[in-house]
Amino acid sequence: MAASSNSSLSGSSVSSDPEDYQPPIWKSYLYQLQQEAQRPKRITCPQEMENRPKYYGREFHGMIPREYADELLAGAEGAYLIRESQRQPGTHTLALRFGHQTLNYRLFYDGKHFVGEKRFESVHDLVTDALITLYIETKAAEYIAKMTTNPIYEHLGYTSLLKDKTVHRLSRGRTESRRVTFQRDEKISSSPLVRRSALKDTPEKQCFYEKIHNFKVHTFRGPHWCEYCANFMWGLIAQGVRCSDCGLNVHKQCSKLVPSDCQPDLRRIKKVFSCDLTTLVKAHNTTRPMVVDMCIREIELRGMTSEGLYRVSGFSEHIEEVRLAFDRDGEKADISASAYADINIIAGALKLYLRDLPIPVITFDLYSKFIQSAKIPSAESRLEAIHESLLQLPPAHYETLRYLMAHLKRVTQFEKDNLMNAENLGIVYGPTLMQPPEQNALTTLNDMRQQKLVMQLMIEHEDVLF
Repeated sequence: MAASSNSSLSGSSVSSDPEDYQPPIWKSYLYQLQQEAQRPKRITCPQEMENRPKYYGREFHGMIPREYADELLAGAEGAYLIRESQRQPGTHTLALRFGHQTLNYRLFYDGKHFVGEKRFESVHDLVTDALITLYIETKAAEYIAKMTTNPIYEHLGYTSLLKDKTVHRLSRGRTESRRVTFQRDEKISSSPLVRRSALKDTPEKQCFYEKIHNFKVHTFRGPHWCEYCANFMWGLIAQGVRCSDCGLNVHKQCSKLVPSDCQPDLRRIKKVFSCDLTTLVKAHNTTRPMVVDMCIREIELRGMTSEGLYRVSGFSEHIEEVRLAFDRDGEKADISASAYADINIIAGALKLYLRDLPIPVITFDLYSKFIQSAKIPSAESRLEAIHESLLQLPPAHYETLRYLMAHLKRVTQFEKDNLMNAENLGIVYGPTLMQPPEQNALTTLNDMRQQKLVMQLMIEHEDVLF
């Protein structure tokens, strides 16, 4: 059952120049099996059935016994018909001849025909796909079980190019092993908490922004091969999955083995707002989303003394214009004073961007850790717990939060003019950066105090926590 010479990678070449890259020779064994699979043979009913559903054709035979259906299909591999169930009137069964026996499947229709996950425009297509799948799984069960053993993924041209790029990838603006301890000043026992950080300095370690692939079931038109195992993706529809961020095409079972090395293609990223942080920074090859950098740069240029900064709302239609500008023009979006004189519009756009992230800056997975940290009575232990939670954030989230907190701390230095202190900013940014996994209004209301406190502490202790 080996794929003979087609199972090798002979003839492929990996080059640093995409123009010179020659794809490998794909393994064709499963494709050959699909070509051998039986074609459907419709067994038509000789008489017109009055109760025939409008979405079935002459293959519908009405309420006939299973034994009679077996007789009609006998001796004709790939033959099929539809009958109404005698045990459950109103339900329908697809009877299909394969492997010298009749297979019976409960048949459904909701605008498309299906017996499992796949949905088809016609019963004929459903049967065609079923015969291909049954034939391949019967003839090549052992082969399929082993086909991911020697993947070609590491040899693919674009994967090698990705490795070259990642040599120069972004480093996180922090050290993985950086730990902070907080203690009271023993000389001034009656004073409030005095922050002193004992940092274990280690060499700056380069850290790559890992990103899992965003796989979605895909129907491929024409023959397609898996870019992980190099085997044919069989069937008529939904033959495999495609990463909607980078375009990688693989079998569904192979998708579980693909490394978390998705390199989003800018041509596939349709918008800036509502795109998750890691996808956006990898697509644009930046440490943080350009929206955060550009808005903060503009605010610090002309808005630090603006009264009620981040608390006063700009006109919603103008904020929407800024959102559309970023989605359309990316880093070329014009958010200067000549375009938007009111700095509250830019501040509002930044808050909107952060609020609309599909995964908040403080991720759903870590939300409860931050909330529980804020409930710790001891000030020192509370900061220690927040710091530990910060270290668990994904790199893009950590870097965005670090940069934002440093900015907000600078905002508080102009409190006499803008009337914004860490507590006020905590009220504004708590629900913006922290959202509970379950969108429950009561949970959000109960956690508001802790959300505010977490933000306030991160702003006040930014120099130590990050």
